[in-house]
Amino acid sequence: MRRTICATTILCGVFCFLPGSAGAADKPEIVSVKKIWDQAKHNAFTDLIRFKGLWWCAFRESEEHGKGAGKLRFIVSPDGDKWTSAALISEEGLDLRDPKLSIMPDGRLMCTTAAITWSKAGKLLTRSPRVLFSKDGKQWTKPTRVLAEDHWLWRVTWKDGSAWSMSKLGEGRNPRRIMLYTSTDGLDWKWVAEPILPDNAWNGSETTLRFLPDDTMVSFTRPEWIGTSRPPYTEWKWTKIKDMPGGRLGGPNFIRLPDGSLWGSARKYSSPKKTVLARMTTTSYEPVLDLPSGGDNSYAGMVYNENDGLLWMSYYSGHEGKASIYLAKIRIPLKPSPTKGQ
Repeated sequence: MRRTICATTILCGVFCFLPGSAGAADKPEIVSVKKIWDQAKHNAFTDLIRFKGLWWCAFRESEEHGKGAGKLRFIVSPDGDKWTSAALISEEGLDLRDPKLSIMPDGRLMCTTAAITWSKAGKLLTRSPRVLFSKDGKQWTKPTRVLAEDHWLWRVTWKDGSAWSMSKLGEGRNPRRIMLYTSTDGLDWKWVAEPILPDNAWNGSETTLRFLPDDTMVSFTRPEWIGTSRPPYTEWKWTKIKDMPGGRLGGPNFIRLPDGSLWGSARKYSSPKKTVLARMTTTSYEPVLDLPSGGDNSYAGMVYNENDGLLWMSYYSGHEGKASIYLAKIRIPLKPSPTKGQ
């Protein structure tokens, strides 16, 4: 009998889908997908985290993808099914975008975001990073500006009491650069290095950093790069991702699972655009699963839930009419642990 997987109830109804080849033993399998928020005209750029025994999802609410006043929405759930609003953060005249969540060594929740000022004609005037903190996910400090104008600290990863983040500097077709920073408090950031992409490529952009057990830092960088570096992280080796559908990616994120495997997510720019899950190594990126998505989409948060053994992914998509927030739960076959004595 062919197995049918039904997604949990969506705000506007229920849909079902067949996983097809994704049900194979060696491939990831979608268990459920649920729309969890759609109250603004445009809901996008998510992140997901487990904090104080609850699930937290952060994203931007606005009128549209680009210019406009963006607000940060934080929603919370005890189980991933019922979600409620916990906080809404805004600053007069600013577009707050791409909230990214992390847990500090002292147990507080930290959010990084970019604050953008647009002209009436929709031209970017200024941009700078902001950080804000919370003890409970509901009451947040006022966003504090860090670094210089035009920087954008994207996602933060903590290791041994220090935060690490790759900032992108520059936008559009102007020369773009990426710079590595570290901090112990999220406010005072120390410059570490400016990784140079092969052939002086101008297009380094959004970046997620993770660490391997041997302290190797791995960088997954828009639009097409995977980099590695060893302490003190001043020298980098880069691999350009080849044979990528659409030729580039957006909203890169990845996670290391308990068996040591790396799994990434990004926007696939082929037609139609999709949010994908991909097998990764330090030199390769192989999309293997399309999530229900289309149009304006992607920018996933990724958390492995040890309680159910599933990869939880928040993302946004416009395939049902407007950009809304979704939560997918995915079963990924893990490699068996080595037998003791081998």
